[in-house]
Amino acid sequence: MSMPLSSASSLSPSRRPSGGLRGRLSRLVALFAVQRSRRRLRDLDEAILRDIGLTRDEALREAERGFWDWEQVRRG
Repeated sequence: MSMPLSSASSLSPSRRPSGGLRGRLSRLVALFAVQRSRRRLRDLDEAILRDIGLTRDEALREAERGFWDWEQVRRG
């Protein structure tokens, strides 16, 4: 059973249907946002990395992960 688009858009993000084009686009946007964040880790200096509890090696490893490596991010 599908929900009219106007009804689905009024739901909170956690209650919106995940299927359909809107759900796929939202996931794609989230995947690329994760990838951008990972890539930015490469540019952080040592002091900032230390503040957030990462070593340079950890930051570089994280930055090299692919955007498709999403499940571990969602699960935390």
